[in-house]
Amino acid sequence: MILIITLFVIGLVFLSFELITPGGVLGIIGVVAMLTGCVLVWVDYGATAGLIAILAAFILAGITLYSELKLLPKTRFGRRMFNESAVTGASQPPPADPADVLGRDCEALTILAPTGYVLLDGKRYEARSLSGLVDKGERLRITSLDNFTLQVVKT
Repeated sequence: MILIITLFVIGLVFLSFELITPGGVLGIIGVVAMLTGCVLVWVDYGATAGLIAILAAFILAGITLYSELKLLPKTRFGRRMFNESAVTGASQPPPADPADVLGRDCEALTILAPTGYVLLDGKRYEARSLSGLVDKGERLRITSLDNFTLQVVKT
């Protein structure tokens, strides 16, 4: 009986440590320890006791996870462990506001074959030509924005 209780305790401890050091290994060890305890109960005390042990294992694991995910973050120790800030930035700002650039004329800074750079209001933007090859210095019209690239056509 001591071995069974020890396996349940070890299983719960490893499940608790899985939250602190994610990766799955500690969680798997904890589940295996608890399942081994359930099998030992089944073999030593019969099917009824085995089913009760399985139910107890699920309840104990649920209480452990609830405590770690709901109660622990509210403690002083837990607040240092959990990151509650959100990422508010973007990977890259859009090149331009569509309302400001759509329909405007620009100049090819490089050859667009089909991508290159254009000059608009003294700023350099990456562009894709929808008209095929465009030589440097040609006048272009902005038709749309696709991700971070201006879509242009020859004027």
